[in-house]
Amino acid sequence: MKDCSLRVGHLYPDHMNLYGDRGNLMAFVYRAGLRGITVEVEQLQPGDPVARGRYDFFFFGGGQDNEQEQIYEDFLSRKGQDLARELDDGAACLAVCGGYQLLGRSYEVYGGKKIPGLGWMDVWTEAGSTRAIGNILIESTLDGRVVELAGFENHGGRTFLGEGVTPLGRVVIGSGNNGQDGTEGALVKSVVGTYLHGPVLPKNSALTDWLLA
Repeated sequence: MKDCSLRVGHLYPDHMNLYGDRGNLMAFVYRAGLRGITVEVEQLQPGDPVARGRYDFFFFGGGQDNEQEQIYEDFLSRKGQDLARELDDGAACLAVCGGYQLLGRSYEVYGGKKIPGLGWMDVWTEAGSTRAIGNILIESTLDGRVVELAGFENHGGRTFLGEGVTPLGRVVIGSGNNGQDGTEGALVKSVVGTYLHGPVLPKNSALTDWLLA
């Protein structure tokens, strides 16, 4: 078997790690190892560049509004455009909760202040009057196969998808993106945005394997 390796860029691991989201990388590395694939994880802290062509996969975890504010300027002024370039070129990415919101056009914080996002995904997030909290189950189609994905959601934002954006799945139990249209997450090229914590990858090997592929 030919040796195979992957390099992962972990965005803001000290700031965006809500509900143990770094466990997603543990599952990614484990599932890769079952296939003889070695994985090198590099932390991308504030001030670090995103080098062209260096990373095969990015992980962008969730954070509360305070943590998002701490990394916001660095993300938009330093990393964001380089990350967008890499995603355009085919790098895979899992963005959870706050990371998902920052990949979108904008997100609204409590109090009504609207904050611009990267705009790589045609999604936007409005502030909700209540939080969506609890277990969530969705049906997702990955490579033509329908699978169930389970997780835990806890978010105040209500995310809406632009025309042509495919949701990660349809809600069976829970609120999902906004509690109105039955969608959860977004799937664009090899990039997954989602509100599923848990963490999501240890609970859902099908999604882990899809990202690896």
